[in-house]
Amino acid sequence: MDSIEILKLTAAVIALLIAIIGHEIMHGLVAYAHGDATAKNAGRLSINPIIHIDLVGSIIVPAAMYFIPILLGAEGGFLFGWAKPVPVNTRTVIANGGYNAAMQVSLAGIAYNIFVATLASVFLVSMVPPTTADSLLYIFAYLLVMKLMLINVVLAVFNLLPIPQFDGAHFLMYLSMKYNIHKVAEFFQKAEPYGMIVVIVVLMTPLKDYLLIWPIQIVLRLLTT
Repeated sequence: MDSIEILKLTAAVIALLIAIIGHEIMHGLVAYAHGDATAKNAGRLSINPIIHIDLVGSIIVPAAMYFIPILLGAEGGFLFGWAKPVPVNTRTVIANGGYNAAMQVSLAGIAYNIFVATLASVFLVSMVPPTTADSLLYIFAYLLVMKLMLINVVLAVFNLLPIPQFDGAHFLMYLSMKYNIHKVAEFFQKAEPYGMIVVIVVLMTPLKDYLLIWPIQIVLRLLTT
């Protein structure tokens, strides 16, 4: 692995941690704004990455996605993962702010990812793509900004999907509760144990083109034009 590959991997790891940890902290911060101190009392509003890292989602899955393509003779894969979910007492949130507050908590992480991606895109379009003549510091800065934009867009799009356990599903569940459409809420509650199965189906079938790749490409195009 040469120096450029090391820079790419380092930038991707840092960008992933910023994306997933910030995503979870925002859930806790918005819940705290609505009177739920569960995440704060658990020490989960800290930016210390150690308390947020999930063995599977923050280490094993990203490592597998990056290194397996290399072992198969391809370029390094894309990093994707998740942090430990921040604990939220939804009953407290709803008691203080109603279902609108619960929906805000659901979308807080996605809003953070979109904000970071947009901010990164502003820097990226003002930067000149590096060449071999540039310093390693500039190359790393460019790679970091690019990875921040890409990874945060991927996380935002992925979490918007109405897949059980995902933010998009939580939003729809609380929206349906607000308008007394209880069958929709009951469906998502019953389907939660099968969320990862749905994820695997999406990733292993052409559904990923329609639900992930195309939306991600559209958002990236909007951010870079």
